[in-house]
Amino acid sequence: MRPSGRALDQMREIVIEPGFTKHAEGSVLIRCGDTHVLCTASVEERVPPFLRNSGQGWVTAEYGMLPRATNTRGRREAAAGKQSGRTQEIQRLIGRSLRAGIDQQALGERQITVDCDVLQADGGTRCASITGGWVALRLAVNALMKAGDVITDPMLDHVAAVSCGIYAGQPVLDLDYAEDSEAGTDGNFVMTGAGRMIELQASAEGATFGQDEFAELMRLAQKGVDELVAAQRAAVS
Repeated sequence: MRPSGRALDQMREIVIEPGFTKHAEGSVLIRCGDTHVLCTASVEERVPPFLRNSGQGWVTAEYGMLPRATNTRGRREAAAGKQSGRTQEIQRLIGRSLRAGIDQQALGERQITVDCDVLQADGGTRCASITGGWVALRLAVNALMKAGDVITDPMLDHVAAVSCGIYAGQPVLDLDYAEDSEAGTDGNFVMTGAGRMIELQASAEGATFGQDEFAELMRLAQKGVDELVAAQRAAVS
């Protein structure tokens, strides 16, 4: 029995609320169970120096957790004067994942920054950030196309992410914190709507795992991503 009472292949409840903030070109609040992340996409008519005069756009991401997103208060990274290694690793993952789903040439020479701020954490914050970040990016691109600034839709496919792992000896879908903290194997699966792989992160944290178990994790991940993509479609329809 999972701590939440969910079935082995059951996702937490997914809620994506578009247009959550007023000023950003694209914004959503995504809730995956008790993990809540605010994702905003901001358009700037500039690109990093290495892309100047290339005609190519850029998508990047930043990630952070509010001090009381967890059960104890965490110090603001701004107060420490630097980002943690974990924060840097996660925001790079988000940026890589979102760029895999967009034609940067069709975007034109502009940058879209997707900010992912964790309001409440209960496991899977990077996956929720990628899934919600894609919706915010989609909404920002819609605004550019409506204004006539982008002619050809640069969005190639949906991008979504889900965690899977082996908890109490069983492969399970969409780990919450209680499971993630005790999982023998923990993995994050980033995929397109068509089921193509973008990035897989999996490690044996308490026990090694075999090919058959990994195949089951892949099956669960595909099921989870299919449900997340359906939620994304509903949010932008």
